[in-house]
Amino acid sequence: MPELAGWDSFYVIVGSAAGALIGLQFVVITLIAQRPSSQPAAEAGAAFATPSIVHFGTVLLLSALLRAPWLSLAHPIAICGFAGACGVAYTIVVAGRMRRQTVYLPEFEDWLFHFVLPLAAYLVLGLSAFATTADAHDALFGIGGAALLLLFVGIHNAWDTSTYHVFARSQKRP
Repeated sequence: MPELAGWDSFYVIVGSAAGALIGLQFVVITLIAQRPSSQPAAEAGAAFATPSIVHFGTVLLLSALLRAPWLSLAHPIAICGFAGACGVAYTIVVAGRMRRQTVYLPEFEDWLFHFVLPLAAYLVLGLSAFATTADAHDALFGIGGAALLLLFVGIHNAWDTSTYHVFARSQKRP
């Protein structure tokens, strides 16, 4: 399909990175799971750690979806739009989890990287999918930009979560 031909390398790189980071995140979470935990810590994990996997998974899905040999843009773009709408809803759920958890008081950076930027990425993804009917070329840049933003947000958040467990929680252990 000519509209997606120029995006091959982009989605191979971005999708591979997302897949590798999902695996790495599982290793980190498995190592952290060896430590004693509590119910509030599990609530914080749902607010701060799980979204990274969701963002990486979305990037991996988009990369696989847009590399498949579709006959037209209609089906993959519809799935991108649905993924964007689901991502917006999920990001709102994450904001609620961030407010309810009691282990950690979120700061500006946390709200920016766990709510504002993912919300923006999923909105751009959904709106870009909708805009492909008017201008497919520019809309595909919106979808690619959303995927890249989710990848970088996931990297930041995974790193933030890991360093929190290594430095902050290790200092609180007896």
